[in-house]
Amino acid sequence: MNLHQFRFVQEAVRRNLNLTETAKALFTSQPGISKAILELEEELGVDIFARHGKRLRRVTEPGLEVLKSIEIIMREVANLKRIGEQFSKQDAGTLSIATTHTQARYFLPGPVGQLRKRFPKVQVVLHQGMPEQVARMLLDDVVEIGLATEALTDYDELVTLPCYEWQHVMVVPAGHPLAAVERPTLEQLAAEPLVLYHRTVSGRTRIDQAFARARLKPTLALEAIDSDVIKTYVKLGMGVGIVAELAMRDDGPESGLVWRPLGHLFGANVTRVAFRRGAYLRQFVYAFAEQLSDRLSSNLIQRAMNGNGTDYEM
Repeated sequence: MNLHQFRFVQEAVRRNLNLTETAKALFTSQPGISKAILELEEELGVDIFARHGKRLRRVTEPGLEVLKSIEIIMREVANLKRIGEQFSKQDAGTLSIATTHTQARYFLPGPVGQLRKRFPKVQVVLHQGMPEQVARMLLDDVVEIGLATEALTDYDELVTLPCYEWQHVMVVPAGHPLAAVERPTLEQLAAEPLVLYHRTVSGRTRIDQAFARARLKPTLALEAIDSDVIKTYVKLGMGVGIVAELAMRDDGPESGLVWRPLGHLFGANVTRVAFRRGAYLRQFVYAFAEQLSDRLSSNLIQRAMNGNGTDYEM
């Protein structure tokens, strides 16, 4: 058995047992993948997949156990590569980060800039996506570190730590009647068409829950995953926007927008940083994490990764 066979099996499962897509993803031939998987099954003496003709239909019960072992092996192979890079290059390499648009656009420029000053030979690769995609990229070893407000705590395979708290804010054009209101109410917001985040990002769940508790049904004019998109449509007069506070920090009077805090209505949200459990983290990964929050330290992250300690909440 060899690593190529393990990779073929792993990727076939990720591609919903579609060997054509698996071959494309791995830049090889479909017959070659089929042959390699059959040879692995013959060597193990069990069927990893149940088949209908040449098509894979499902993972068998022994196949599920094989997959667990393959996941461990491939994770440790990735760790070996990182260890080699750590000690051969010391201060060089690639840091891959998965995060949402709001984090990438408004929060990460500072920490990324600080990392580049300290480790100028480190290349940073940003992968943007929905929170569930951020989690999946961590689980698939596409990235080493993830940052999001939702979804990350839903996976036992991830170690997550709170990074910082934030609140939603109301955004309106300077001439809007609500621009003169310092402390908007739910009733005032529900009376306006709203321009909001998509239901799966940036604490949208808290907004929906607050309106539901008050038995209010606001009119939704537009949903988006991008704070800049929301602000653009607010400027066009489509409705009252609700965005993350950090998305408005650089918007002065010249922007034509006015914003008001809404923490009294929707509470506080916590953005979390996540790592794949059992992953080997290089020195500059710890250094980058420390730039994200004053409360994050290499020692705290190492304790969490080792399963030591339970109370890491804010």
